[in-house]
Amino acid sequence: MLKNSGKGPLSGIRVLDISTVIAGPMAATLMADFGAEVIKVELPGIGDGLRGFPPLKDDKPLWWKVTNRGKYFATLDLRKPDGRELFLKMVAEADVVVENFRPGTLDRWGLDIDTLWEANPGLVVLRVSGFGQDGPYAKLPGFARIFEAMGGLTHITGDEDRPPMHTGYPLGDPIGGLFGAFAAVTALLNRERNNGKGEEIDVSLTEATFRILEFLAIEYDQLGQVHQRSGNRNQYSAPASVYMTSDKRYVSLSGSTNRIFQNNAAAIGRPELIQEERFATNPARVKNSAELDRIFGGWIGAHTQDEVVATFRAASGTIAPIYSIDQMFEDPHFIARDAITEVADDDFGTVKMQNLVPRFRNSPGEIRWAAKGMGAHNQAVYGELMGLDEESLIDLKKRGVI
Repeated sequence: MLKNSGKGPLSGIRVLDISTVIAGPMAATLMADFGAEVIKVELPGIGDGLRGFPPLKDDKPLWWKVTNRGKYFATLDLRKPDGRELFLKMVAEADVVVENFRPGTLDRWGLDIDTLWEANPGLVVLRVSGFGQDGPYAKLPGFARIFEAMGGLTHITGDEDRPPMHTGYPLGDPIGGLFGAFAAVTALLNRERNNGKGEEIDVSLTEATFRILEFLAIEYDQLGQVHQRSGNRNQYSAPASVYMTSDKRYVSLSGSTNRIFQNNAAAIGRPELIQEERFATNPARVKNSAELDRIFGGWIGAHTQDEVVATFRAASGTIAPIYSIDQMFEDPHFIARDAITEVADDDFGTVKMQNLVPRFRNSPGEIRWAAKGMGAHNQAVYGELMGLDEESLIDLKKRGVI
């Protein structure tokens, strides 16, 4: 193992991350968070494209530092024969390989699944791609907006009388990262139980996005209904929408049970609303949601965000401030939970980012460091881990292999 190996339930697991940008790297990072020794392998002189994504500070990529935190960084050209051979030696000592090249790319480089399993029969290979390893779209390029568009998420997002909307962050990628990490750990557990046999995992990011939209398929199958956009209005309970406060901030109101509605109504000084037939049940409230939006929106619009939240909480109502990131930094619950934590960073000393999710009581993970520069651990990976001498490393670097 490399020095400073992580602590957590995945300690002792070695992952080779040859993926790029977000989905594959995030899957590997989640494993690093919980103790896996993750070696990120990048193409010499080029590296992962995420290194060029904003936001930047002093020309240093900030997004990069979070998505690839806690990893060891090595450079290697898998396309070169010497790079391929060196990689197969690394595979022999690894547990998981994470890749997100277009299907067939590794095969062309002589790194097909049979070759990988010949080097290590117990290897788990996590393949992350836009549309999966087979099918007519398999070799199409993929980006989060494509997964979201074709996975059904974009169609149901936005106002009903406006074009479909994407969110302000590429959700299709981290959704796939979560499925990928879950799949890899599941395969490792299965290997443990079944005599060390490896696994090949096919994560389609389009299908992963589709999967989280639980009822979408069964609603169409059984009712013939194509789910449509409804803006911020909840289609299953009322009142449930987004409302602007007097200080030009926003709150989100929810709650479907009679008890919660009673509490919410009491918060705005209208406890008698539950007695009216049109508001007595959730189906009735949904039918009359426009009137409830007028009533609740009027009260909320006359008070500040802090006043609204405090009043609803005092009444055990269900409302939340819609936070901007500066408010999250100041919130006492986020502070008490250490939800935003300081992490060691080579460029800025320390940087703040999201803490581990979820929390483990008995085997907590850790964030060892923010993502580092290209090839930062070449000496450790190829010298300490692979046993190559200094002369060999100089030669490999000179020939562009590392």
